[in-house]
Amino acid sequence: MTARLMILNGPNLNLLGIREPEIYGSGTLDDIEELCAETAAKHALEIDFRQSNHEGDLVDWIQDARDGFAALIINPAAYTHTSIALHDALKTVSIPIIEVHISNPKEREAFRHQSYVGLVATHTIAGRGASGYAEAIEIAAKLI
Repeated sequence: MTARLMILNGPNLNLLGIREPEIYGSGTLDDIEELCAETAAKHALEIDFRQSNHEGDLVDWIQDARDGFAALIINPAAYTHTSIALHDALKTVSIPIIEVHISNPKEREAFRHQSYVGLVATHTIAGRGASGYAEAIEIAAKLI
């Protein structure tokens, strides 16, 4: 049976390519999904790629990841800095959790420096653009 990775994307990431391209680049979320599928295929992994602007959806999906998934990759976007709900949901997951950020929050506004997700993540990748997702899949492949 092929191992599955859940890849979750938080608020406003559906606007990649439009929203602040000087920070996030010109690629779209569809481009990132394609990159993830190609990278996962090299390791005989399947992906389940999702995005929501709603915190509760992300919490539900994190809970779903506890059954049938080998690793969880998450770009929580702005919820990184605000969501204790995501933090608490992630604490219930016993698979590797890899936090990804296209930009580097620690090089941005001070309110972005705290990551509630990072407190429970196995690894954090930040500031590497879309390629950070591919790196997260490479790490997940090694961990599983």
